[in-house]
Amino acid sequence: MRRHYAETFDPADIVTGSGGDTGIDAVAIIANNVLLSDSDMVEELVKINGYLDVVFVFVQADRSSSFNSSKIANLGFGVRDFFQATPQLPRNQMIKGAAYIMEEIYRRSSKFVRGNPSCRLYYVTTGRWQNDQALEARRIAEVKDLQAIGLFGDVEMFPIGADGIQRLYNQTKNAISREFLFQNRTVVPEIAGVREAHLGFLPATEFLNIICDEDGDIIKTLFYENVRDWQNYNEVNSEIKTTLLSEDRDRFVLMNNGITIIARTLQTTANRFMIGDFQVVNGCQTSHVLFDNKSFLEGVRVPVRLISTQDEGVITAIIRATNRQTEVKGEQFFALTDFAKNLERFFQAFPTGRQLYYERRSRQYDSQAIEKTRIVVHASLVRAFGAMFLGEAHRTT
Repeated sequence: MRRHYAETFDPADIVTGSGGDTGIDAVAIIANNVLLSDSDMVEELVKINGYLDVVFVFVQADRSSSFNSSKIANLGFGVRDFFQATPQLPRNQMIKGAAYIMEEIYRRSSKFVRGNPSCRLYYVTTGRWQNDQALEARRIAEVKDLQAIGLFGDVEMFPIGADGIQRLYNQTKNAISREFLFQNRTVVPEIAGVREAHLGFLPATEFLNIICDEDGDIIKTLFYENVRDWQNYNEVNSEIKTTLLSEDRDRFVLMNNGITIIARTLQTTANRFMIGDFQVVNGCQTSHVLFDNKSFLEGVRVPVRLISTQDEGVITAIIRATNRQTEVKGEQFFALTDFAKNLERFFQAFPTGRQLYYERRSRQYDSQAIEKTRIVVHASLVRAFGAMFLGEAHRTT
């Protein structure tokens, strides 16, 4: 749910329970970035905002170690039945309550600001989705059947295996929301895979409010998707600092490549933006220099790209493209892979006293009091693996 709703919520409020659940283990209805718990909230949102922007989320969770085409079919049929005026399947109280909220929403269809609601289905197991032809055909068929009823702007069904569960869980740990004014901007025309995007600039002080916590410290987890951590004052970062300390600091907006922010949730009201579950995927060095020289930011503006998407392929492509603008070694892009992130977490699981640290991103542990001999850089790990397990010691250099 964190992919769609950045605020705190009780999972018990969306779990449907067993028996009479129509094959749905959890259902959530989100309108105008609010998780709806009763039908009266629909009218309240219309009065407050004057519009409805709705997404329906359905989950089927299965402890099975594999995916099953009949379970995919059951989920699709259960969701279609959920939207029927005369349902065929028996419903428990949770399903009935959610269906009543749904009916209140469609009664106000004239208020849909982005067209019909979106529909998202998640079929979750502990297995691995390998694009099996029969399973993929069933998934596509269920999506088409849901689209055919004509109630949705778009429909997607996501098969989530063990790797996906890990990825989504890790995203919840990094989920942060921020509200800010973004006046000087332009809207980017529609792009496939991107919900919306904006180009513009922010006052540097406003940008720091986005990347700092309540204590005024920079939030390190916002840079998790960067291929490099803070590189200290190398030649480029020193030049950025020099610009900020000079009388020409107002030129910063013209001289800097800017910041790229990818947000999984984005809500706008005029010039006020609310972003949730976001990452600064490019601009780690600039962010740290600004933070380190916060006393010299008067009149400084920062170029910003703000992109709202949940498409992993789009996110990875943007990270690669934006980081290509500076000198980054090809092997450093390995840091973006799921394998590298899982490997980093595996190292973190070592017991105290035997802890080793896999340096997924260049110099990421420089600011921590860790013995250098306990930090394993990528090249050394590859060489050790090649020598020890592949028997290629003579080639490891």
